[in-house]
Amino acid sequence: MHYHFKNFFWRCSNLKRNSLFLLLLLIALVPLPATTLAAKKELTFGYITPGPDTWYKRDVDGFVLAAKMLGIKTVVLNSDYDVQKELSNIESLITQGVDGMAIFSFNQQGATIAAKKCKEAGIPLVTVDNCGQALHSGSDIVAAIDFDWQAMGKNYAEYMAQKYPDKKVALITGLLEHLPVQMITGAMKERMKELGKNEIVAIRDGKYNPPVAVNQAQDLVQSGLKFDILWIMNEDMAAAVIRYLKNQGILDQYVVIAQNGSPAGIPLVQSGELNYTISSSPGWEGMVALLALNQYVSGDSKAVNQQIMLPVIPVTKDTILDKAQVVPWEYDPVWLNLTKQYFPKLGAYLPEKAPQL
Repeated sequence: MHYHFKNFFWRCSNLKRNSLFLLLLLIALVPLPATTLAAKKELTFGYITPGPDTWYKRDVDGFVLAAKMLGIKTVVLNSDYDVQKELSNIESLITQGVDGMAIFSFNQQGATIAAKKCKEAGIPLVTVDNCGQALHSGSDIVAAIDFDWQAMGKNYAEYMAQKYPDKKVALITGLLEHLPVQMITGAMKERMKELGKNEIVAIRDGKYNPPVAVNQAQDLVQSGLKFDILWIMNEDMAAAVIRYLKNQGILDQYVVIAQNGSPAGIPLVQSGELNYTISSSPGWEGMVALLALNQYVSGDSKAVNQQIMLPVIPVTKDTILDKAQVVPWEYDPVWLNLTKQYFPKLGAYLPEKAPQL
C-alpha cells in the first residue's frame, strides 16, 4: 500500500512540473504587443518659418511648446524672406527624414512647392497662414491652419463705415507679396465699395518692418495727401508710427487702426492711441498647427486637406483684459482652454492641467 501512495504522489508531482513547463513554453510562443517589444518611436517635426518678424517667432514658439508637451522633437529653419533659402530648407528637412513638416511661407508658391515635395517624400505637411492655397495644389496636405483674413478685412471696413463714415483711409501693409496681406486688404476694399462710406487713397508696403513703416507714414504725411484713418498691418509697426506722429504733434489728426492684439498693441488700445485692433495670436496658431500634424502622424486621423480656422476677435477697451478675447501672443494657459473649446479633438492631446512655464 505504501508503494502505491508513493508512486501516486510522484506522478502528480511530475505532472505539475510538465504543466508548468508547457505553460511557460506557451507564453514564450505567444507574440507580445509591439509596444512591449519596442519603445514608442520618438517623433521629429520640422518647421520652416519665413523671417525674423515677431509674428513668425511667436508662431514658432507655439509650435515648439506644444511639441515639448507631447514629447516631440523639433527642427526649425528660417528662410529670411529668401525664396531660394526656403526651397533649400524644404529639401533639408526632407533629407533629415522628419516625421512631419509645417511651413509658414512668405510667398504664394512656397507652400505649394512644399506640398508637392512632401507628397513625393511621404512626409505629412501642414501649412500656416497660407489662406488655404495649398489645399488646391493637387498634392494632399494634412491641414491649412489659418485666420480668416477675408473676414478680418470685412470687419475693418464695417467698423470704419459705422464709426467714421466719409473718412479717407491710407494703408501701411506687411509684405505686399504675402497672401494674407492681399486677402485682408482686398476684402477691405471690396466691402468698402459695397458700403460706400469710406475710400482707400493710398496703399504702402511696410514690409512688417517698423522703421520702413515710419518712413512710409512720414512720406504720406509730408506728401500732402488727405487722409483721416491710418490702418497698419501689425502693431509693432503701428507702435513705431504712433511714436512718430506723437513726436510731430499730429497724432490727434489721425485715427490709427491696427491688427494682431499683440503685446505692443494692448497698452496702446488702453491709452486710446490705437483706436481699434483685432486679436489673432500667432502663438496659439502654432500650437494648433502642431496638434493637427501630430493627430495625423500618430494615426488617430487620416483626414487630409482640412482647413482649420482660428477665431478672429475684435478688441475694444471693454475686453482688453480678457485673455479669452485678447488671446496672448506668448504662452498662457488660456491657449489650452481655447483649444479644448474650439478644437476638442486636438485639445484632447494636451495635458488636463496647463503647465505653468
